Amino acid sequence: MRNQLRPLFDRVVIKELDPDRVRRSGLVVPPGTDDPPPQQGIVLAVGPGLDWWDHVGVRMPVKRGDHVVFPAPAGTWVEIDEERLLVCRVGELLGILERVDECTECAGRPLAPGEACPVCGREGSVASA
Repeated sequence: MRNQLRPLFDRVVIKELDPDRVRRSGLVVPPGTDDPPPQQGIVLAVGPGLDWWDHVGVRMPVKRGDHVVFPAPAGTWVEIDEERLLVCRVGELLGILERVDECTECAGRPLAPGEACPVCGREGSVASA
């Protein structure tokens, strides 16, 4: 039988995402004891919120399946059915990671040589003749 943790009040349950151990160079970094705690995860469950939230129109800002970022000291880590889960208040979350297909600043337009987009970091290139 499998257990499911149902959060109370304004808490969320987050499954940690393993840090990417493959660097851009192709080097694989083995896990160690000095690894910082994970700071990204997927929301597995969301509590109902606080009782006064309904009266002022506040809703939980995250939903099941959201990819969230949180600070290292956030919440409490628990182990349920050999799975490590973070239980924290929604206010401890730093934000939701969303996939953006096109930069809002440069919108994929061609950039002049030496020009760089301040948002996505894409740089213009010299056209070869």
